[in-house]
Amino acid sequence: MKQYSSWVILVFLVIFIIGGIVWYSSRPGHYDTFASCIENSGTTFFGAFWCPHCQEQKAIFGKSAAKLPYTECSTIDGKDQLPVCVDKKIETYPTWELRNGMRKTGVLSLSELSTFTGCPLIKD
Repeated sequence: MKQYSSWVILVFLVIFIIGGIVWYSSRPGHYDTFASCIENSGTTFFGAFWCPHCQEQKAIFGKSAAKLPYTECSTIDGKDQLPVCVDKKIETYPTWELRNGMRKTGVLSLSELSTFTGCPLIKD
């Protein structure tokens, strides 16, 4: 009987932990509206998976980074650039490009991105 009770407690604990993870991951990020506006504006964020500055840029957005209009420029081995970025002549990461071709490079603050893209900085 004691072993049965331990299993029941363990099952409920696992269900509770999984439920918490699912609940947390389904919550929207703080900058989802802002990131969606950036995407809808036609802006593109060019970067590379191995680029620490690109990771820093994404970290500023937290969970909302998944909504950014990100284009990966690096090949899987990290040694070359993908054709989309070669054709666009992307030379440094991160590079932000507006629909009209205007660019800014480097890690930009949320305020700088708001001014550059014309998107209001809304925190959800």
